[in-house]
Amino acid sequence: MGGNMVYQIHPQDNVAVALKEIRTGVQVRCGQIELTAQDDIPKGHKIALRRIPKGAPVIKYGNVIGTAGEDIPAGGWIHTHDLVSQGDLRRSYVYEPAEEKIVPGRSSETFLGYRRKNGQAGTRNYIILISGSFCTNTHMTAFARMAAERFPKTPSFDGFLPLTHDCGCGQMGQDLINTRRVVASLIQNANFGGAFFVELGCENNLFETVRPYIQDFDETRFRKIHLQSETDEYGRAMEQLGELYELVCGDRRTPCPLSELHIAANCGGSDGFSGITGNRLMGRLTERLVGEHGATVDITEVPEMFGAEHILMSRAKDRETFEKVVELIGSFKGYIEKYGASASGNPSHGNKLGGISSIEDKSLGCIQKGGDCAVMDVIPYGHRAKEHGLNLVWGPGSDLVGVTAQIASGATMVLFITGRGTPVAFAAPTVKIATNSALYQRKREWMDFDAGTLIKGDTLEEKEQELFELVIAAAEGRYAASNERCGFYQIGILRDGVTL
Repeated sequence: MGGNMVYQIHPQDNVAVALKEIRTGVQVRCGQIELTAQDDIPKGHKIALRRIPKGAPVIKYGNVIGTAGEDIPAGGWIHTHDLVSQGDLRRSYVYEPAEEKIVPGRSSETFLGYRRKNGQAGTRNYIILISGSFCTNTHMTAFARMAAERFPKTPSFDGFLPLTHDCGCGQMGQDLINTRRVVASLIQNANFGGAFFVELGCENNLFETVRPYIQDFDETRFRKIHLQSETDEYGRAMEQLGELYELVCGDRRTPCPLSELHIAANCGGSDGFSGITGNRLMGRLTERLVGEHGATVDITEVPEMFGAEHILMSRAKDRETFEKVVELIGSFKGYIEKYGASASGNPSHGNKLGGISSIEDKSLGCIQKGGDCAVMDVIPYGHRAKEHGLNLVWGPGSDLVGVTAQIASGATMVLFITGRGTPVAFAAPTVKIATNSALYQRKREWMDFDAGTLIKGDTLEEKEQELFELVIAAAEGRYAASNERCGFYQIGILRDGVTL
């Protein structure tokens, strides 16, 4: 891409991405195509490589991102004003497996992680404070602050995390079950060397209702407090957190196979470069981690698969998994329709400013994070991963809720790609990857890695190796990710029901 004015992603594309701002009348060359810009084309936006008649498909990534809403001349600007999305359409699918897809491999390479009693490996050693209800949020925050003052971090203890949320009371049915599942799955995450459950006492989500959803449970690393029964809840909390602290401080990192690494790949604040720099680079890293080492990488943001779902379906490891992907897409479209909404509302104001024009445009860039890996399984919301390799997690495009679902599935590190920039933080070390160098330079305190140098001429091979080394350093605790440097951690749980 270095030195060029535009970039054509796929030979079949009838659009190219502007790598810099192009003014009206400027001569543009793309391979053998020469044209004149008919409009001002903002950086990251699309320019038509040939005339596209009204109603004809607009092709990017070798796939349809919508139809032309009007006749678009060669050199014309293509964006929301002249592109019609078809992302809400219900489609039928045929099982047509891709000839080549990358399946989990095996290697002898290791990273230094925390081996848990259930056999899983963590990249950090936190003690979490968690509850079934928002009623104890203030106490959890106060307990964590008091504990941090009394029990300092050590080389083998990474701190107390109060994972507050706004769910628990007034929920019913599947909505309530979802909350219980997410809380239960978070307790089981390998990054959490200890868990302190804070009950009020009168809520529907007491620990006894969460316990049935916990399969792997080390009771020696768990404590619980019932606030309404305590005369001195602060003293009792410090006593119990102190017990967990002593246990956790005795943990040590040991060599763990890279196959035990579980990464959540997600993107937010995306722009027109996300699919050709950050997400594309993430896809290359996914292929390496999965194909060479048998690691687990999961992606979510299901509405940001609309228009690209056929590609994921073709990569399903078998027919059964294909049917799971079909159900994943159908169930999320049903969720959107239930509330009278539209997937076209997914691309945000910032996405559009950055050059994303339709949900299909966004989706085809989003799924680049999975590379050409086989889809090994689909993980229902709040459930834990069972398969190594690339997994799809049921979750929304909303960053906090989606990434929390990925951490609940077992992810112990987040790689988060952004083009517009966001300080959003999650309950795991979160490596932020900038899709453009301007963002990386402007928001260094938010960012960890600059994928924008791909536009300037750096090769994918160079950047993949650089990112791989950073990921291993972060997994081993030798590198503190941006959210850790800031002390930012949070979770979000999907609400899908009435509040009584």
